[in-house]
Amino acid sequence: MTNHNEKPYDNSLPHSVWPADWLRRAEPKAAAWLGITLYDLMQRAGQAAYALARDAYPAARHWLILCGHGNNGGDGYVVARLAAAAGIKVTLIACDGSRPLPPEATSARQAWQADGGEIHPAGRSWPADIDLIIDGLLGTGLAAAPRAPYDALIEAANRASAPVVALDIPSGLLAESGAAPGAVIRAAHTITFIALKPGLLTGQARDWVGQLHYGSLGLTAWLAQQPAAIQRITARDLTRWLHPRRPCSHKGEHGRLLLVGGDLGFGGAIRMAAEAALRSGAGLVRVLTHIEHVAPLLTARPELMVQRLTDDSLQQAVAWADVVAIGPGLGQGAWGKNALKIVQSSDKPALWDADALNLLALNPEKRQNRVITPHPGEAARLLGCSIADIESNRLLSVQRLVEHYGGVALLKGAGTLIADEYGAMSIADVGNAGMASGGMGDVLSGIISGLLAQKIPLYDAARAGCVVHGAAADCVAGRQGTRGLLATDLLLQIPHYVNPELITDIIE
Repeated sequence: MTNHNEKPYDNSLPHSVWPADWLRRAEPKAAAWLGITLYDLMQRAGQAAYALARDAYPAARHWLILCGHGNNGGDGYVVARLAAAAGIKVTLIACDGSRPLPPEATSARQAWQADGGEIHPAGRSWPADIDLIIDGLLGTGLAAAPRAPYDALIEAANRASAPVVALDIPSGLLAESGAAPGAVIRAAHTITFIALKPGLLTGQARDWVGQLHYGSLGLTAWLAQQPAAIQRITARDLTRWLHPRRPCSHKGEHGRLLLVGGDLGFGGAIRMAAEAALRSGAGLVRVLTHIEHVAPLLTARPELMVQRLTDDSLQQAVAWADVVAIGPGLGQGAWGKNALKIVQSSDKPALWDADALNLLALNPEKRQNRVITPHPGEAARLLGCSIADIESNRLLSVQRLVEHYGGVALLKGAGTLIADEYGAMSIADVGNAGMASGGMGDVLSGIISGLLAQKIPLYDAARAGCVVHGAAADCVAGRQGTRGLLATDLLLQIPHYVNPELITDIIE
């Protein structure tokens, strides 16, 4: 039942993600589906890792292989045997444990020893000529910070000049959440087996994973039969949500969007959101803001309809709009509070961001037709916890946001998470460190609300908007680097990602 034409590993990644604990429980069924043992499955994992290491570092002649007291270590023993058989010098250091090794790891260790392989204790000094390190210390079952002697080995590997290839996940990184509660291996390459795990894509993952590779171990067809809990989304998914326009369509058909925000001194936030909405294809965009910002916004972007925010203008604009977005530059004073109160009285689809979320945290309410887009600080206020609590388990945090506030929640960060109240969840595998700058969230709010105005469902609009935002930033960073990337640099790139006829050419 296995496909013998499958490569040992792949540089492209699947679009489905499974919880690590589910996968550990499912591995016996997966092996049975293939008609092989778990030890045979371990052999496949070791072969895939060995192939990657040889391809990535063909000149490396002395490999240091670090093996833990579990199946991750078992994978390491398999790699060691393959390397030694190919004439590569191998030094293997293993951590002993109080419990017996799992049966398949025991078999892999015994096979290594039967071939004459030596096993050195964790305290051994490392040879000076090591030119590649294979990390098989801790796998996907880790739930807390590594303890001795693992932490010392991890720190030593990070100090070494040799690159590291991590097996399944960098040791110390939590597979369920991407949290890094203690020492973590800094890998140049990571090869994960059978399925992607959330912790490889969100949380602190990007600091440690390096280039991520995938080894299906012949289980692609089996995995396709399993219901994926989480979707990994990239620019390749945009054509699922964004379709060509009807040739005879008109501006009213593409939605009337109202944006509310920009208290005195914060006109830039609402301007960036409004222009991003226009660039995303919203038919008509109306802005209500502080009177001081009306003339500058009209001068900078005459395609906008801009008015002073008053109770009357807001009530009229809400009645006019198909979608209402509120928050960029709103502030938390009486001006912003009053505007939010009026917007709350409407049942139209809405996006709330920035200070609208801070005000929501003070007076929580749940509604179905709203997208909220908090960063970790705002999420912490919404859930009454610390930022550390949010970042320690981002998947749980975005689920709690949906449970408490309804609709769709988008938790920003490296590996942004999007969830709806029906249990769907996606991880956006786009974006870069240059996006850690002011105004990026305002642009994201504008893109998503612009897509909502075009009658794209809330969850799909949030996913598509997040991918457009990150992909546009990646495009700019690819030309000029991540330092100095401005939110407004994304504006001219947005149309390239919201037009289906252009997307295919861009992502090839």
